[in-house]
Amino acid sequence: MTTPWKDRSFVNNSQPPQEVWFLTGSQSLYGPGTLQQVAEQSQAVAKRLAEADLPAQIVWKPVLMDADAIRRQLLEANSTPECVGVIAWMHTFSPAKMWISGLDALRKPLLHLHTQANVALPWSTIDMDFMNLNQAAHGDREFGYIQSRLGVPRKTVAGHVESPSVQHRVGQWVRASIGAAELRSLKVARFGDNMRDVAVTEGDKVEAQLRFGVSVNTYGVNDLVAAVDEIADAEITALVEEYGDAYAVAPELLPGGDRHESLRYGARIELGLRSFLTNGGFGAFTSNFEDLGGLRQLPGLAVQRLMADGYGFGGEGDWKTSVLLRASKAMAAGLPGGTSFMEDYTYHLVPGEEKILGAHMLEVCPSLTTARPALEIHPLSIGGREDPVRLRFTADPGAGVVVGLSDLGSRFRLTANVVQVVEPDEDLPQLPVACAVWKPEPSLATSAESWLVAGAPHHTVLTTALDREVYEDFADLLSVELAVIDASTTVRAFQRELHWTDTYHRLTSPR
Repeated sequence: MTTPWKDRSFVNNSQPPQEVWFLTGSQSLYGPGTLQQVAEQSQAVAKRLAEADLPAQIVWKPVLMDADAIRRQLLEANSTPECVGVIAWMHTFSPAKMWISGLDALRKPLLHLHTQANVALPWSTIDMDFMNLNQAAHGDREFGYIQSRLGVPRKTVAGHVESPSVQHRVGQWVRASIGAAELRSLKVARFGDNMRDVAVTEGDKVEAQLRFGVSVNTYGVNDLVAAVDEIADAEITALVEEYGDAYAVAPELLPGGDRHESLRYGARIELGLRSFLTNGGFGAFTSNFEDLGGLRQLPGLAVQRLMADGYGFGGEGDWKTSVLLRASKAMAAGLPGGTSFMEDYTYHLVPGEEKILGAHMLEVCPSLTTARPALEIHPLSIGGREDPVRLRFTADPGAGVVVGLSDLGSRFRLTANVVQVVEPDEDLPQLPVACAVWKPEPSLATSAESWLVAGAPHHTVLTTALDREVYEDFADLLSVELAVIDASTTVRAFQRELHWTDTYHRLTSPR
């Protein structure tokens, strides 16, 4: 049986494999013999990338030698849904004016790979035939110029394709490209509005659709209730049995226990919510404890399990975090570690031991743990409904990133803090929710002050599967500001960086 608490991408299970096209630039000047070698060697480079366990298929395309072929190839990339990005390499010298029309038309992410076929120079045998064939050292400089001249957004990676560092950096860009592609077709279902009088969960949904491609719409909670009420008892029984196999179920929730009916209702919510999302083609959703309609419980277990299956989620109507979580899930598919909706909840401020305890009312994704979660029921003390069932666990230790998306009015800003997830100092027997404990870089005080001056949100995504480079690439692909808090951050320098980026975005904004 598939482990139910590890991240899985429901999108990759239902769509054709995602592709990255490998394009090679040259020109007809070199003659058929040399061009045949160019094609063979570029296929070998593409094959080596394909063997590097990247999260998308590398698809080699024939060598490009004139402007018309280049434009047609890049327009085809634009119109091919499976293509999430293109990698370009100038094996020989490829006069860059040939690339102007194609690059101007390109709408998919671009990575400029600056490599060459050989690792070492054959010093004793090198001749002009070798020099004419292996010209990436200046062919790629020509290509770099035209990209800068046209203002083409791209990532540039230099080094031999055999290098683990090169493969890793290309892989990070591929993951970011998958995240950006996911947003272009993402539909978010908001059940009710956002929590009343809360500012940071508001945002411009029209701008989000223009900038990211994501569609965010509200649905009545009782539309969900209708789907929940339609679930057959036999389906509920089967799912409850699955719970028993996967989790350490509290005795009162087991068949014959005095709270078993609460577990069955939690399973009913999961089945109804899953049906609603599947039938509507939604990849992310929000809930709001202030607007539960006819639901008897705030969805807890259901949300946790849907997140583990790759869905985005935001509490209290926070659609921006729901969007960010779905993109992060898509980028993290197949990696060790987990990715979850999160909230900085409270601090441990003992000098020299400062830590953040992160949690939420119920909704923390079990992908953050490799342990067997406990399935329990506890009072919520908010919302005025029945006690909800939920999974309870503590996140595994490891390196991580906390990321938040905020709407500044004139633009969106991503804020990322590099963190180290750690074990709690002591057991938490009275805490009735899943949680994570982390040490933020460079310190709690500097991290918190920087986060506050950035206007970053209190709802976040915590990931131990992705690192900062993925989010750097992701922000570049979306043309979104990214403010990073890491070991080198000082509050003063961070504030100056925010001022500079604010000026930049005001000067370059098209609206």
